[in-house]
Amino acid sequence: MIAILDYDAGNIKSVEKAFKILGEETVLTRDFSVIEKADRLVLPGVGSFAAAMDNLKKYELDKAIHDFVASGKPFLGICLGLQLLFESSEESPGVEGLHVLDGVVKRIPDGEGIKVPHIGWNSLDFPNEGRLFKGIDEGAFVYYVHSYYLQAKEPSIVTATTEYGCHIHASVEKDNIFACQFHPEKSSTVGLKILKNFATQ
Repeated sequence: MIAILDYDAGNIKSVEKAFKILGEETVLTRDFSVIEKADRLVLPGVGSFAAAMDNLKKYELDKAIHDFVASGKPFLGICLGLQLLFESSEESPGVEGLHVLDGVVKRIPDGEGIKVPHIGWNSLDFPNEGRLFKGIDEGAFVYYVHSYYLQAKEPSIVTATTEYGCHIHASVEKDNIFACQFHPEKSSTVGLKILKNFATQ
């Protein structure tokens, strides 16, 4: 069973729907006992870094996430859910992230032909082999909606990158932790394949 964290953040229903298309059993929850029993945990998210961290702390889900990650079971962060796993974001100075992984989140710089937020399809490059991308060709397109991007401290955990006014760390994997800046649930057949790869970890 895949638990999807319900902490009043956006895009939860679309993530749930995508897993159901794949035939995966899911539950939207913020119940600690349900999270603890789940086989996999997903942290979705759309919105501001500070508001999301406030909600996670309000429901004490920050502790639930740390405990689940420590259990060794597969964990997936999506979009803002990726950003929250790191130390901090320029969007919300002074607000600490979950700091499950080392790195910072920065604003996409303004530039000629660069519109922020970045909304649309971009191709992926694979600097390191990623389990999420098994069976997916390099150069595959996925869908983004974001104004901030990850700079991970450890190059070895970066499994996908894209270019949009800067070099974006689009996906990371470390042990049982997986995360994507893009929205696999909105990325057509490529996205469904990524979610299926996660569901079979």
